[in-house]
This record gives sequence, C-alpha cells and structure tokens, in this order.
Amino acid sequence: MNKFGIATAFVIGAMLAPAAWAEKGKEPQARPAAFAKLIECRAIADSVARLACYDTQTAALDEAERNSDVMVVDRQQIKKARRSLFGLELPSIGGMFGKDNGKAAAEEELTSIESVVTKVSADRYGMYIITIEGGAKWVQTESSGSRTPKVGQSIKIKKALFGSYLASVNDQVSIRVRRLN
Repeated sequence: MNKFGIATAFVIGAMLAPAAWAEKGKEPQARPAAFAKLIECRAIADSVARLACYDTQTAALDEAERNSDVMVVDRQQIKKARRSLFGLELPSIGGMFGKDNGKAAAEEELTSIESVVTKVSADRYGMYIITIEGGAKWVQTESSGSRTPKVGQSIKIKKALFGSYLASVNDQVSIRVRRLN
C-alpha cells in the first residue's frame, strides 16, 4: 500500500471513530413497562399481596405479548434473526438483537455465515447475483476470473474492511459482494 492509501485509510478511520465512540456510550434501553411492573412485584413483602401482584402483572404481560406490544424471544431466535440480516445496513435498533454488554456482544457478533447457493443469475453488467438458503441475495461488485457459482455449492460470506463483504463459493478465490435484500 502506498503512502496515499495509508493516509486515506487513516483519515477515514479518524472520521468514523467519533461515531463509534458515541454509539458505545449510549444508555441501555429501559425495560418494557409490562415487564418492569412484573419485576417490581418481587419487592412486595406480604406474600398474599406479592402473589396478587404477580397474577395481575403476568396477565398484563401475557396480553401485551399477544397484542405484539412486547416481544419475547430466546437466544436461538436472536441468532437466527442476526444470521438472516447479515450484510444488511440497518439503523440502530438498540438491544433488539441482544444487549450490547461488551464481551458478550463481541463474542456473539456475526462476522461470517456459511450457506448453500440456491439460485444464480446475472445482472445487466454480467455480475453474479447469488441467492442463498433463506432467500438472501448477494451481488458481485467487482469483476473476477472466478468460475460461475452453481446451485448446491457451499458459500462462505465474511465481513471485510470498511463495511464490505467477501464471498467464497466452493472454496474458490473470494469475490467482493454486497447484500441486495
């Protein structure tokens, strides 16, 4: 990399750093009211009153969940959602897909996915459009001498520098791709 490339990378990194720091310093989102009220029942000393509180608040939480005012998901559902959204540019949605609590969030960050090619086509410029299991579509962004991907072949897509992605079909040379849908 020449001096100009190094200087450009440094300037871009310096411009992006304040935004990353601001995101890290965000306050955690408050619990939904229906859930918070249920948790507050634990503080009631009288067991009859505490049980009445639990009964009332669990009914309210159940109703909120049935009306889609509150969503209850487990870790597996979060992982599945993260996988299906891999490669999409989404606005910040707080703790919707897991709490941002340092080490745990870093361990759960999705940096690559492995799947199977389910469809291959070409856009008007001759770039491959690769559909993988689950329906995610990825388009090749740079010309390469790689062989045409085929349905049924394995594909690994991983994060690269500056928000880009690389795809390797059947362990061939990686091609630069971006998510379409």
